[in-house]
Amino acid sequence: MEIVILAVVIAVVVIGALGGLVVGSRRKKQLPPPPPATPDITAPPAEPHVGDEAETPRDETRRTIEEVDLPDGGTAPATVEEPPVVEELEIPRIEVPEPTAGRLVRLRARLSRSQNALGKGLLTLLSREHLDEDTWEEIEDTLLTADVGVLPTQELVERLRERVKVLGTRTPEELRTLLREELIALVGPDMDREVKTEPAASKPGIVMVVGVNGTGKTTTTGKLARVLVADGRSVVLGAADTFRAAAADQLQTWGERVGAHTVRGPEGGDPASVAFDAVKEGKEMGSDVVLIDTAGRLHTKTGLMDELGKVKRVVEKHAPLDEVLLVLDATTGQNGLIQARVFAEVVDVSGIVLTKLDGTAKGGIVVAVQRELGVPVKLIGLGEGADDLAPFEPEAFVDALIGE
Repeated sequence: MEIVILAVVIAVVVIGALGGLVVGSRRKKQLPPPPPATPDITAPPAEPHVGDEAETPRDETRRTIEEVDLPDGGTAPATVEEPPVVEELEIPRIEVPEPTAGRLVRLRARLSRSQNALGKGLLTLLSREHLDEDTWEEIEDTLLTADVGVLPTQELVERLRERVKVLGTRTPEELRTLLREELIALVGPDMDREVKTEPAASKPGIVMVVGVNGTGKTTTTGKLARVLVADGRSVVLGAADTFRAAAADQLQTWGERVGAHTVRGPEGGDPASVAFDAVKEGKEMGSDVVLIDTAGRLHTKTGLMDELGKVKRVVEKHAPLDEVLLVLDATTGQNGLIQARVFAEVVDVSGIVLTKLDGTAKGGIVVAVQRELGVPVKLIGLGEGADDLAPFEPEAFVDALIGE
């Protein structure tokens, strides 16, 4: 019995020891930290709105207007914005062209600077003590070089030979008078050089301007409008050059400067239609003159020349043309004569306008082209200025050639 009790006690002691060891080991293990409390969430700073500062607005002490210090002078003046300036449309200023009477005389100095080679060359040769055959050949060469032409040169030299032989002594003044008289006779003082623009009772005067490319037809048409306005005429311009870019704009600009109305059509349109409308409006407006600018064309192109003839025929359904002016570049010399011949066959040229006589042009072309066509030179262009187109005056022209 005692043995049983002893065994039970030993067993209880062993179980208690083992229980203590287990509890001790558990105490040695670190317990996990307790779950954290719910954190406070701080809202991000508010995004600045348009016009706000980039940082979060802070409470500031606000002051009334009475508490704010103002600069000396009292209340600051309010800034008043001025209304924007509206640019007014520029109205073209109507120019008053200078009168045509005596215009060539005023331009004589410019003409003489480029043409003196002819007149002074002849005077120098004629002033030689002995006028032998070599001298007369030089005189002929001088005239031919100036584009006077073969037949007119021969005629002039023959007359000079006779008059110098009769004259005997040859003072400089006598030679100058002699040469002046013969050149004026050669130019043709008796030819009618008036541009026909006088309107009949029921129609305006109708003038058509023709020529090859690059001779200055549009510019000449604009300058002619100035000449007519200076003489007191009312003008309508017909922009029948519908093929060259900006030709109608160029002509309209010329017209606006002198108060002339411009009739134009679409680019690439029918030029005959534009010419027809120009004459129609000129009649309705009671204008004195209608100027029709045509497209430049090569005289060797048959189709283009036929179209020019069509423009003429369409215009004449209103009324006959009073004037057909052929514009020639004076620097082209004898080539200009070939052009003139072809145009004269197509549109019955009645007058010549020689342009670019202010440069290296040769004054003899005046004689040659008149002899070729049998029509007079009526206008000459002597420069780039708006009023550098002048009526042709034989005496003033010759005086410019031979100088004072």
